[in-house]
Amino acid sequence: MAGVTEPISPRDLRVSDAERSHVVGVLQKATGRGLLSLDEFTERTDRALAARTRGELNVLLVDLPGLVNAENAPAPSAPLELRARMSSVRREGAWEVPAELRLTTYAGSIDLDFTEAVLLSPTTHVHVDVKAANVTLLLPDNSPCDLRDVESSVGGRITDRGIKVPTADGPRFRLTGTVRAGSLTIHRPTYARFGPLTLRKPWKVTWNG
Repeated sequence: MAGVTEPISPRDLRVSDAERSHVVGVLQKATGRGLLSLDEFTERTDRALAARTRGELNVLLVDLPGLVNAENAPAPSAPLELRARMSSVRREGAWEVPAELRLTTYAGSIDLDFTEAVLLSPTTHVHVDVKAANVTLLLPDNSPCDLRDVESSVGGRITDRGIKVPTADGPRFRLTGTVRAGSLTIHRPTYARFGPLTLRKPWKVTWNG
């Protein structure tokens, strides 16, 4: 029947140039540690640059134990700080995410989309200080989120929508901090396909023709 949607596996999602470059960086690191020969590195790099889906990239890393492309990452002592005071801050696309973020907002909003971000650590620590404001985090669909160290008060609201169980290849997020008279919302995208057209909610349209 026309118009019927088909669920899309995370392995079939299209990848960006930033994701391909990230995988090449991991392969370079693996070669430097003696995990791959030069021939294997060349072969896998060619496949990474030609990859179109997450599944095609993940298979290149599945036998490499716990490597992260951390080159050029900020030092642990210098986390990325984002502030919104009676204003709005938004990040999306292939932005670089260090191991730690600090979000501070008063009577404003912070909206961060991590679905195409280049994560420089397997675990991202996000510290929030929310006062009469809203913070929304869109995580990759296979990412667990630990909210045990986030406190709410004065009517603060914390909402986690979507999966909360770790998966083999999912980057992890750990949140700490406080939410006062505001909201912290964590959610993950859902996908539907209409022929060559892929729709993502929150809304984003991709043409796969």
